[in-house]
This record gives sequence, structure tokens and C-alpha cells, in this order.
Amino acid sequence: MTRKPAKAAAAKEKSKAASHRPEAGGEAAPASSRAMRAAERRAAIVEAAMDEFIARGFAATRLDDIAKRAGVAKGTIYLHFKDKESMFEELVRTVIVPVVARLNALPPPAGSVRDLIETFAGNFLKEVMGTRRGDLVRLIVAEGPRFPSVADFYYREVVSRGIAGMRALIELGIARGEIHQKNLARYPQILVAPAMIAVIWQSLFARHAPLDAQDMLRVHLDLIFGERRTT
Repeated sequence: MTRKPAKAAAAKEKSKAASHRPEAGGEAAPASSRAMRAAERRAAIVEAAMDEFIARGFAATRLDDIAKRAGVAKGTIYLHFKDKESMFEELVRTVIVPVVARLNALPPPAGSVRDLIETFAGNFLKEVMGTRRGDLVRLIVAEGPRFPSVADFYYREVVSRGIAGMRALIELGIARGEIHQKNLARYPQILVAPAMIAVIWQSLFARHAPLDAQDMLRVHLDLIFGERRTT
């Protein structure tokens, strides 16, 4: 029996080992690609769901229609969401919650509390009134009573956070002497009332009586803080 030269045997073993060793990034690349495609499909489903909810309302929206609009099979939806309700909750988390979360992330105001509230409320009106975010808010108002679990979720994720943030600002305004009506802290809903009125008014009555929401906000804050002094 003849023996293979040592170099040839070593080369063969090296080649064999290399054939079993994954290329650098060889395993990660396909996984990353799959994850990216899955994320894109999920985003397309959420976008289609938003269009359907706004167009048809929560009750009339069907998963079949969402799948068709998103360009996916109906079964694909169940890979990401268990039902229509969980899909709507995802919309609230991604579209509306970040807007409200900014209120609680605000640093202590260097200027007046009024300035901070006016800036936040003004930005809120720009981002919600006349946008699809506003359409979702109106959808909650219209159909929330028929779907308590959806309304409960919206309260936990959006309303309670907004109320807590407004109450904190009101208490700061009271402590600084900017707000004299101390009972306002018991009803922070009063502070955000113009924003809700503007969102609802926009869809129902704007064609009859256009509303200057920013100016209404200014007048509302004048009632709470007192009119700004002009020099």
C-alpha cells in the first residue's frame, strides 16, 4: 500500500475543513435578508390596515381587504398579528403614541410653562389635525363605545399618558405662580380640550365654518394663564 505524501494529505484535510466552515457572514446574510423582508411585509400590512380602517371604519374592515391592499396572502397577516384588534393596536403604538410620548419626554422648561404647552400643543395640532393621525383619533371617538377593548387600549397607551403629562405641567405652572386656578390640576382634560375639538371639528364642520385651531389655542391659554402683555 502506498501512502500519500504528507503535504497532499494536509491539503486535503484543510480543503475538507474549509468546505464545512461557513463563509464570514454567510449565515447572517440570509437571516438578515429574511428579517428585512419580514419587516417590510409587516410595514406594508400596517400601512394597508391604516388605509382600510380610515376608509371603512374598524367594524367593517376585513382582513381579506387588508391583505389584498398590502399585496400579501391572508395567511401572512397571521404571521404578524393574531387578529384585527392587535393590528389596530400596532397602528396606535406606531402612529399616535410617539406624538404623546414627546410630552412626557420634555425637559423642565427654561422659559414659561405656557410657552412649553403652546409649543407642544401647536406641534400636536400640526401632526394630528388634517392628517391620518387625526382620522384614527376620530375613528376611536366614533367606534370606541362599540369596541370597549379597543377604547381601553387607547386610554392606556395614549390618553392616560397625555393626561399625566398635562397634569405635571399644570402643577409646575401652579408652583411657579403662572396658573392661579389650582383646581385645574384635577381636570387636565380642560387643557387639551381645544386640540380634541379641532380634530373633530376638522372632519365634521370645517367645510361650513373653517376653524383657526392655532388661534383658538391661543385664546384658550389666555383664559388659563392670562393674556400676554404687549409692550
